[in-house]
Amino acid sequence: MLKSLLLSFSLLFSLSVLAQTQPEDQAQLEALIQNSFDAIFSEFDEGKLTSFYTEDFLLLEQGEVWDMDMVRSYLSRAKSNPNPSVRTNRFDYIKTVIEGDRAWIAYHNYATISRDGEVIRELYWLESATAVRTPEGWRLDMLHSTRVEI
Repeated sequence: MLKSLLLSFSLLFSLSVLAQTQPEDQAQLEALIQNSFDAIFSEFDEGKLTSFYTEDFLLLEQGEVWDMDMVRSYLSRAKSNPNPSVRTNRFDYIKTVIEGDRAWIAYHNYATISRDGEVIRELYWLESATAVRTPEGWRLDMLHSTRVEI
């Protein structure tokens, strides 16, 4: 009887902790998506890659496989542009699933590209990401991106 009572209490406590961490984790994952795109694809800040991505990160972008070396190469080219545009990112989240120290998230990614205050392009992708909880916090280990015509 005591074993059963302890097991029930333990299960209830675990579910209570899980219920409390899910919304916090979801908010952290959504911030991870937003902040990573702002720092990496808007500001081209190569120094922040490991703040958002694991070392074995992969980006599946329109049929191409980008590893960290390809992302770094892209950032180098983007930073060397003498007339850069400004990218503003916006996300609508579809679903987030968190299972222990792993998570996946599906979302709509919208980017407005402007130069000298004038919008020159609007882009839209349907995307998904997987993330792993590390001692430093959540990190993305995979993004999958499909361009959608507006």
